[in-house]
Amino acid sequence: MNTSGMLNEYLPLREVVFNTLREAILTGELAPGERLMEIQLADKLGVSRTPVREAIRKLELEGLAIMLPRRGAIVASITISDLQDVLEVRRVLEGLTIELACKRMNAEELEQLKQSAKAFEKAAHANDLTEIAKKDEAFHDVIYKASKNNRLIQILNNLREQMYRYRLEYIKDEAKREILVEEHKMIVEAIEANDVTLAKKALKKHISNQEKTIIENLTEEA
Repeated sequence: MNTSGMLNEYLPLREVVFNTLREAILTGELAPGERLMEIQLADKLGVSRTPVREAIRKLELEGLAIMLPRRGAIVASITISDLQDVLEVRRVLEGLTIELACKRMNAEELEQLKQSAKAFEKAAHANDLTEIAKKDEAFHDVIYKASKNNRLIQILNNLREQMYRYRLEYIKDEAKREILVEEHKMIVEAIEANDVTLAKKALKKHISNQEKTIIENLTEEA
């Protein structure tokens, strides 16, 4: 677990602990079903039990942790229901985003999108899951910013964090990475052509393929 953030003197300790645990859950370092034991976490992070207890309560409110009778807190499982809830919202919001991007993206941003697509392709072939997820987020972030709608960007950034665990679940399937590469290229081509209909169709396919694969993986694991 990365504890470098514990040196951040500008945040209350409970917030630093919360952010550290949250990141560990989102990246899979703390796995679904793993117990969140206050004493062990406090020792590992070099803090008292109080900020850890407060952080766990906040994780529970976010749906990242659940309390079980006689067992205490554990990392919440990745569920199909939660995935579908998130993707329902993502389809609508990103559909609007890509429509706005088609209309508002300038030449510099289009070039940045192309470079982001290439960077993702390179990462996909390097087989580093964290880096692949990072480059995938960076690709979509260019589209978000090109919408020029700050409120929409803010909402999508929050949604993106909730998607992180599902994104890792998808990209761990090596066979699907080439599909992602091709889907990114289709999105770039549609935006470059200012074809809103094609861009939204490409995005819808992009999200639907991820949903199908993640559900298959979760079903197999269950």
